[in-house]
Amino acid sequence: MNKFAVVLLALLLPTLVGCERKVPQVTAPVVAPYAPQPYVRVKHPEWTRSATLYQINVRQFTPEGTLAKAEEQLPRLKELGIDIVWLMPLSPIGEKNRKGTLGSPYSVKDYRAVNPEFGTFDDVKHFVDRAHALGLHVILDWVANHSAWDNALVQQHPDWYSKDYKGDYHPTSWYDWSDIIDFDYSKPEMRQYMVESMKLWVEKTGIDGFRCDVAGFVPLDFWNTARRELDKVKPVFMLGEWEATDLHADAFDMTYGWSWYEAMRQAAKGNVGALTAYYSHDDNAWPAEAMRMTFVSNHDKNSWEGTEFEAFGPALPSAMVLSVVGSGVPLVYNGQEAGNTKRLEFFEKDPIQWKEHPNGALYQRLFALKHANTALHNAQWGARMQHVPNDREAQVLSFVRQNARDKVFAAFNFSPRPLSVALKETLFVGDYQDFETGAAVSLKEGDALAIKPWGYRVLVKTP
Repeated sequence: MNKFAVVLLALLLPTLVGCERKVPQVTAPVVAPYAPQPYVRVKHPEWTRSATLYQINVRQFTPEGTLAKAEEQLPRLKELGIDIVWLMPLSPIGEKNRKGTLGSPYSVKDYRAVNPEFGTFDDVKHFVDRAHALGLHVILDWVANHSAWDNALVQQHPDWYSKDYKGDYHPTSWYDWSDIIDFDYSKPEMRQYMVESMKLWVEKTGIDGFRCDVAGFVPLDFWNTARRELDKVKPVFMLGEWEATDLHADAFDMTYGWSWYEAMRQAAKGNVGALTAYYSHDDNAWPAEAMRMTFVSNHDKNSWEGTEFEAFGPALPSAMVLSVVGSGVPLVYNGQEAGNTKRLEFFEKDPIQWKEHPNGALYQRLFALKHANTALHNAQWGARMQHVPNDREAQVLSFVRQNARDKVFAAFNFSPRPLSVALKETLFVGDYQDFETGAAVSLKEGDALAIKPWGYRVLVKTP
């Protein structure tokens, strides 16, 4: 080594040694334990715990077709076992391109007024106050996607409406909705107007929330904003006419079980597999906190597709029972409890013919059971359905709902023949009372259950 190299090494050695001493120590990062975030952040009102719904088509509900006369029926609805009353739209109806003589309530001419056909704001408030006094709650149908052609907003804010490729106002694409035109939700001012209009109804009448028409046609971020703003006025309940899990996160308490209705129609034709598929998806793809509305009729089905008698035939009582004892929140459309057998006119006056009917008595008994049996309560308060295997899976749907306090075992025969069904495993075992007869029933492992054609057995175990 030459003299220059020795000198250079002598100069660098302290630095190299220092560098070695300063090498940072690598430590494993601290990983926080996994803390899952709730998918559903909406807080359901406590009064929805075991709630049932009733839809009022004000025009057809009484011969007079007014809110004042509808209010007189509230004690009867309370006795039926109803908790939430849903009023179809109450706003004035457009005249331009109107359908029929009276038009559709979903063609809104003024979001901040009441249709004189039904009454006044004072009548709405009186209706709501009377409902509250009876322990009922009231939600109002809200039409956010579109308005009537002659809504004043068309002249005042033409840019708030969407246009077609020709630059013209247009109804919702593909459907025969020629009496309405669509809003453009890219306009912040339009969104603010809609939220403020909803708040006005809550503040002025005391309603408890909204059923939101074609909710999936309106951007989800609008509904999230609307829910936040409405909850500042009072805690509200929101029902969305749609079927998607993402609506439940921050906006809606409940959405439609459209696919339950279709699966039930298939079961009424002998295809039990459709219901099995529905409940499999309901159990695995939907959060427990998401309420889903189950129904055998509503205004759309009744007027455009047929009554529940047409849809379900001899399986109708079983469909009604399953809508209540299965997972979901049951709806009654006005007239069902009277056994209404006609398709109510939608654009004309066509009052319901009221009478006593076995279906009303059945609903009353079912709702009493739902209120009393905690396993049948809604969303996170109730118990999930658990499949009970049987030897007639192609014809029979059987399940248990149970928690630490209550238990319900139910089996449905979706066939035209009486069946003796062998039950498998042990989930069903226990001592019960038959919902239909009141008789004591004891089931043990290996037992069979007799079920009438298109019939059901609901066995109840309570403390």
